[in-house]
Amino acid sequence: MYPVERSSARFELRELVSDDVDALLAIYGSAKATEHLSFVPRTRDQVEQIVARSIAAATATPRTEYALAVIERETAELIGFGRLAIDPHQQRGATMGFALRPASWGVGYGLETVKLLLDAAFDGLNLHRVWGARSPLNTASARTMEAAGMVEEGTIREHVLKAGKWRDSVVHAILDREWDAAR
Repeated sequence: MYPVERSSARFELRELVSDDVDALLAIYGSAKATEHLSFVPRTRDQVEQIVARSIAAATATPRTEYALAVIERETAELIGFGRLAIDPHQQRGATMGFALRPASWGVGYGLETVKLLLDAAFDGLNLHRVWGARSPLNTASARTMEAAGMVEEGTIREHVLKAGKWRDSVVHAILDREWDAAR
């Protein structure tokens, strides 16, 4: 599916473009925004590489990664990033992740982002299962995924090596029939 275009009352999901580097750096370069993510803050060069890889992956055949900008409709600003990655070890399955700039936290933007990603996954890509992992300390992400209909499935012990320390991840998932019922 290319290009991915999904929208809600407040947001649009769209493909990344090269002009998104600075806005994405405000998220991926922020210690606060990456506190619970699986990596330390990125440099501008690293974010440029991520955007370039994402743009190239968007037109790959078959497409296995969907890296999408979350655009606030009212301001036309990039306020977040969402990702779906087809899981090669699971039929019709994908992993998902999302990150928002800290100024956008606490007002339901995460939930709206997750719902748009799940809509793209189930209605656009006809997937059966989508799962995401979060830091055990990220209770806001837990509430967001639960509100979107995702079920906490368990903990992957010492799943992420970040800044020289191992961290567990808590897995949440949703099936296509659960998504249909949640809407």
